[in-house]
Amino acid sequence: MSIALYIHVPFCIKKCLYCDFTSYPLEGGAVKNYLASLIKEINLYGTSLAEEDKIITSIFFGGGTPTTLPVASFEMVLAAVRSSFLLTPGCEVTVEANPGTINGAELTGLRELGVNRLSIGVQSFQDRLLQVLGRTHSGDQAVEAMQLARKAGFDNLNLDFIFGIPGQTNYDWQETLQQAVEIAPEHIAAYGLQLEEGTPLEQAVLHGATCPCPEETEADMYQDAIAFLTARGYNHYEISNFAQPGRECAHNLIYWLNQPYLGLGPAAHSLIKGVRSANDISLDGYCDHLSRKEYPIEHSTCLTPADEMSETMFLGLRLTDGVDLNQFYQRFGRRVEDVYGSAIVDLRGKGLLEISRGRLHLTAKGLPLANVVFREFI
Repeated sequence: MSIALYIHVPFCIKKCLYCDFTSYPLEGGAVKNYLASLIKEINLYGTSLAEEDKIITSIFFGGGTPTTLPVASFEMVLAAVRSSFLLTPGCEVTVEANPGTINGAELTGLRELGVNRLSIGVQSFQDRLLQVLGRTHSGDQAVEAMQLARKAGFDNLNLDFIFGIPGQTNYDWQETLQQAVEIAPEHIAAYGLQLEEGTPLEQAVLHGATCPCPEETEADMYQDAIAFLTARGYNHYEISNFAQPGRECAHNLIYWLNQPYLGLGPAAHSLIKGVRSANDISLDGYCDHLSRKEYPIEHSTCLTPADEMSETMFLGLRLTDGVDLNQFYQRFGRRVEDVYGSAIVDLRGKGLLEISRGRLHLTAKGLPLANVVFREFI
């Protein structure tokens, strides 16, 4: 059984105002302890997993900001991964990067290590909107980062963007999309801003220091992104993701298809053999577990068949192709219609779901109402 490998790098130069991910300030001692513990965790799984569970189809370094680490750290980590696991030919290896944390030499170094996909957190090309988000880079630095990546030999780039930012206009968003396609990345992710509870940006909106983007404007921005990007050859293959043909993110497809993955690092999640687990969210706690040669797992859950069917549905429906009805039957021995018949009839009646070519998928009307649909399968 092949799996995907996620490695969480929990360090940032500065935490963005909208972010609620687990991250820590970049301090030498903490980084050293993290890397030593990560190597221990890699080795621990390398000796405990069955051989068939150590075949890796994709690796994703997420954060935090992975590119706060030097190339030598990636070299050490990837060497440990290659000694403990088997990487399939053409294994997709992605590193998330923020403009301002990368230079040409470092990007060339990553490419030489076998990193073949770069995901750059652009978010916006307008400096005033980047300031609203608390980003540390400028629009010009974002463009420069992409140029440096191309010069370093990266031919598989993803650019992340956010719409629905306070103060963002439809014109701002259209300008960002236009600038993005002129750079011609292989993949674009466009996410509506989530005001996560307790973040500085959420508090600013809550207390009236800034005005949220109107819901109607945000909905228009989403539809504009779909129309604009698909008209320029990008396949809208997942609610928030667009790819040139054949450039869909192999790693994220594992999640959406509810296939097994192993997460390493603080706060990383795993799904192996029907068990979902989450690592200790605290960096100190994570390192402490591994200093005692213990798995750094904070909690785990054995999924029931009902749990797995539910997750297969609401994750699979994120894909515009939807859920393959035959594959669902092959996996669970039950027809989708027999398990979720009443919900499907109701949602089809409302025009939110349809069945075509043996797949159950969201309609154009259902896409912006996806969370309403998903609730029926939880």
